[in-house]
Amino acid sequence: MTNSFRAAGLAIVAALLLPALPAHAERADRDKPLVLEADNASYDDLKQVYHLTGNVVLTKGTMVLRSDAAELRTDPEGYNYAVATSKPGNLAFIRQKRDNVDEYIQGWAERIEYDGKQEISKLISRARMERLQGATQLDEIRGAVITYDGQKEFYTASGGAENATSANPSGRVRAVLAPRTSTPAAKP
Repeated sequence: MTNSFRAAGLAIVAALLLPALPAHAERADRDKPLVLEADNASYDDLKQVYHLTGNVVLTKGTMVLRSDAAELRTDPEGYNYAVATSKPGNLAFIRQKRDNVDEYIQGWAERIEYDGKQEISKLISRARMERLQGATQLDEIRGAVITYDGQKEFYTASGGAENATSANPSGRVRAVLAPRTSTPAAKP
């Protein structure tokens, strides 16, 4: 496949995902404190960096990030940046409630990078995201890398050899989108 066809294919997938996986993050989460939990922690006050290992859980409002290890940095403006990693065979996990609806966006990957200032989550290697309504999965996307921009409400996903499975030997991006529910017609 030529690069122009591949770029066009990715643009089509991104356009399909925009209405299918809208993940307006819970706006009230911005004003919540960040709670850190881990088996072990070290903190460099000069650099404003936490190093966390063992059953790491970061919670900020409805946002939860779980991993085997994480590095958390705070910039001078107070924004948080996290890099969460997993041990071989495990996956890091992130979940956040959508604003004003009973829906959650959650994802898994070997590495998750979170930028609290720009509201960007990047899931790297064996990445998977899904949208849930209550406990029901509505949509899912898999790829080598999935990036979600919470400010622009825009997803991108890319495939790659590291995303290959027996069911998907080429490692291409794969999305499963729930059908739209139709509104019943008004009774006369």
